[in-house]
Amino acid sequence: MSRRESPPPPSPPTTPHLLGVRRGDMECEDRPERGEPLSDAEREIIQDTWGQVYKNCEDVGVSVLIRFFVNFPSAKQYFSQFQDMEDPDEMERSSQLRHHARRVMNAINTVVENLHDPEKVSSVLALVGKAHAIKHKVEPIYFKILSGVMLEVLSEDFPEFFTAEVQVVWTKLMGAVYWHVTGAYTEVGWLQVSSSAV
Repeated sequence: MSRRESPPPPSPPTTPHLLGVRRGDMECEDRPERGEPLSDAEREIIQDTWGQVYKNCEDVGVSVLIRFFVNFPSAKQYFSQFQDMEDPDEMERSSQLRHHARRVMNAINTVVENLHDPEKVSSVLALVGKAHAIKHKVEPIYFKILSGVMLEVLSEDFPEFFTAEVQVVWTKLMGAVYWHVTGAYTEVGWLQVSSSAV
């Protein structure tokens, strides 16, 4: 491969459907496969650790988005309000970025609070996925990337709560979130889930 050629986009890992709800028979070639639902113990771990994070939801959300945009600047193309911001301090002061950070954290909070209700979680994530596919036209791979950035920030900012065991459980949850979101993309006609947009 020459220096000018980009490597092929990474294919999504085999990430399972974990919340116990089947999203129809529409499967995309690149779509992750379903796996085992979260256990009661895993749901409890997620809810306990999230309680610590959510106390500082806006600041944590801002940290996640800043790292996301600094490390993956192509993601800013979907945000006219702060797509030209390069400086992390400027991003941190942006009321629009703070607003979006709250929305992201509140969506995760809704998922975590409703882990006992797979239908509710599926419904919420379908709305998020469809809005990002139809209205915002965001490549679905950014959800996978954002999930990884979020787990990285949480493990660094809350090391006493995000032990190796807890990180495994959260990775499983984020796999489920990605599965549901990509299902929504598939339902609205996106032909492929992975992308070379990053």
